[in-house]
Amino acid sequence: MATSNQKLYLLDYGAGNVRSLLNAVEKLGHTIEYIRSASDFDKADKIIFPGVGAFGYAMKALREKGFVEPLRAFVESGRPIMGICVGMQVMLEGSDESPDEPGLAILEGRVRLFDNTAKAVPHMGWNGAQVVHGASGAAAAGGAVPCIGKDARYYFVHSYGLAYTGEASQPQTVHTATRYGDETIVSSVWKRNVFGTQFHPEKSGTAGLALLRSFIETDLIRPSPSPQETGSAGVLLPRDIRDSLSVRVIACLDVRANDQGDLVVTKGDQYDVRVSASEGGHVRNLGKPVDLATRYYAEGADEIAFLNITSFRNMPFRDTPMLEVLRQASRCIFVPLTIGGGVRDIVDPDGLHKWTAVDVAGEYFRSGADKVSIGSDAVYAAERYWSRVAEGLDPLDGSTAIEQIAERYGRQAVVISVDPRRVYVASPESTAHHTVKTTIPGPNGELYCWYQCTVKGGREGRDTDVRQLVTACAALGAGEILLNCMDRDGTNSGYDLELIADVKGAVSIPVIASSGAGAPDHFSEVVDKTGVEAVLAAGIFHRREVPISAVKAHLSEHGTPVRLESDTRALS
Repeated sequence: MATSNQKLYLLDYGAGNVRSLLNAVEKLGHTIEYIRSASDFDKADKIIFPGVGAFGYAMKALREKGFVEPLRAFVESGRPIMGICVGMQVMLEGSDESPDEPGLAILEGRVRLFDNTAKAVPHMGWNGAQVVHGASGAAAAGGAVPCIGKDARYYFVHSYGLAYTGEASQPQTVHTATRYGDETIVSSVWKRNVFGTQFHPEKSGTAGLALLRSFIETDLIRPSPSPQETGSAGVLLPRDIRDSLSVRVIACLDVRANDQGDLVVTKGDQYDVRVSASEGGHVRNLGKPVDLATRYYAEGADEIAFLNITSFRNMPFRDTPMLEVLRQASRCIFVPLTIGGGVRDIVDPDGLHKWTAVDVAGEYFRSGADKVSIGSDAVYAAERYWSRVAEGLDPLDGSTAIEQIAERYGRQAVVISVDPRRVYVASPESTAHHTVKTTIPGPNGELYCWYQCTVKGGREGRDTDVRQLVTACAALGAGEILLNCMDRDGTNSGYDLELIADVKGAVSIPVIASSGAGAPDHFSEVVDKTGVEAVLAAGIFHRREVPISAVKAHLSEHGTPVRLESDTRALS
């Protein structure tokens, strides 16, 4: 059993959001220190090694910091270490993501890209983790075992995974496996003092916190396999692993400064956030950002998105209020947080400090965000992409914020927020843009429309359609599409199914349906008819017209898998 005076250290090579892990450890009543030099490895009794982004970037950073050999020595010493996501992957022999970059080879296996033929990639969302060996030697010997719930779901976000075969000696290293569509991957490893998860426990609510606690407060040492464990008897095979991926229900908060300068959550009616002139013309105030976000976490939201709709250009970026919103929210919310707005190159008002889009994203990640959402700049990037294609040039030259953030932090960290509106046409031949045949005729009886992309919060239309935008951004490295609809925003009339189905069929990355939800039926309808990976709402949650719990109960009753367990039970 671990003792209270053990020194817990965090190995940070410059990954994305490690603040959430720090906050999770503190939530559990413990403290954790950073490994800042090679000598710190000798001071640690236990290490947590989180990782986000590219395999090659992680290995390169470890080498440059001189951490590779001290890390191997720590493992050889027998002291417990827990790797998370890329922190687990780099302990393997290598990854197809960075084929020329060898891993630490502490564990056997190579990470490979998911096949996106029949499913969206990245694997993003809440899925199960099944223990693959029938009897744990540690449990049989009365030792500690990782606290992984039989029916719990954990948050995954990755494009590469280690295939689970159940053959040979693999179960002696593998602890749990997870099915994603037509593939089964290793979701946690456990060999002697090395434990690791492909999922993010710090983002998996109460289930994840319980797992972290079991690592921190006990010594997870897996004994050498007994003769009974070395064969295939009692070992689950890939066909035995069930697919437990759930549809995510996301709460969205549009955040801006009101006329008094206070930061509030607001909601637009077709993007107009002010009440009518007869009611005073002020910005709708639906609450404080952190208070509302905390409420949604308590109500079971699977993710929370903050969309900053105020520029804050008159202050240095480090003083941007959204950074503090993220810091406060991540102290008490242990599900993924997305931040949107202002993810672009920025110059502070004094003209002296310049921030690249990667710098801006990095600051958001260090403040507690897991993903950044890019809006207007994604449209400009897509226009540049197609311009270069027309000129016969390589459209992937690494110059866009999408490419640069994805390279550093992984494509799963980049969300494209799309703000389209319908443009009706008499026939597909009437426009050069991709059209959709609609069941909702236009003002003159038109039966076709194309979806025009907008920028600047919907105030300016562009000569770019949604199909052009999403396919270009997916090619540039985006990991997810947040699909809004100006025509449905604030109407409570249901999602634009024609728009969503068209986009879902155009890309192989996850799609979030947004704009128009007004009743539980709207959520099940969009999932059934389009196959989206996530559904998002704002106003009906803010005003308590439809609780998140009611949405999840309705989806579950209709056979849609959702995460129903509460993630806010008191931690004993």
